[in-house]
Amino acid sequence: MGEAIVKRREFLKLRQEDLAEMSGVAIKTIHLIESGSGNPSIGTLEKLAIVLGLELLLEIRKVG
Repeated sequence: MGEAIVKRREFLKLRQEDLAEMSGVAIKTIHLIESGSGNPSIGTLEKLAIVLGLELLLEIRKVG
């Protein structure tokens, strides 16, 4: 997930600071998500997806 956000952000020539300002998500949160360390909420991912022009899909799988 983090890799997809980085690739799209870089494709759009946005800095993390730009994405933070445009999405209303803290830059520290963006850094954590992009580095794979964060556990973002659906709301946070939705804000980033809107700015980046990405579609957020949620899949629920039955285990066992």
